[in-house]
Amino acid sequence: MIINRPNILAQDGIALYYEKVIADEEVEQLFESLLNNIHWENERVIMFGKEIITKRKVALYSDPSISYRYASKTKIGLPWTSTLLTIKNRVESITKESYNACLLNLYHNGEESMGWHSDNEKEIIANSSIASLSLGANRKFSFKHKLSKETVSIELENGSLLEMKGSVQTHWWHALIKSKKVTAARINLTFRQMHTQK
Repeated sequence: MIINRPNILAQDGIALYYEKVIADEEVEQLFESLLNNIHWENERVIMFGKEIITKRKVALYSDPSISYRYASKTKIGLPWTSTLLTIKNRVESITKESYNACLLNLYHNGEESMGWHSDNEKEIIANSSIASLSLGANRKFSFKHKLSKETVSIELENGSLLEMKGSVQTHWWHALIKSKKVTAARINLTFRQMHTQK
């Protein structure tokens, strides 16, 4: 039975943390399958007018007619794999939401991180659920309130799920914190509700 924690944010949005939604032995199988079968690409982002190629790798899978523009680059969703659909069904059964896209990130170690940002691009349905599944190394994840600068941190454990919804993206930034102590890899799947392109 899956029991979720109370909202970990005191105000302005909802963030729910579900511990161990996938058992360790299944995590290992899924991790290897995703590592070897996802069409991973290095992230290319525009920073200060220059294109930077990150060590972190990414991939976007989705229903047809979905694209996602962020960091001055547009990604077109690839067709779902059978493994991703199985995972998506599991996540949907936990959150009671439906998702039509998944952005995957591959962090090779703790030196690879994600800076402060909000997932508030126009392609994402406003205030919708974003469900983030963690496979592999435990990593520190932090929220920072845009006005008060209050911070809330949580360790995303192997096999755990973090759901963000409501006005979280309007009022909070979030980040995956860098750590030299983390030497193992992590795959993060963020299931999203996105507008389809006409």
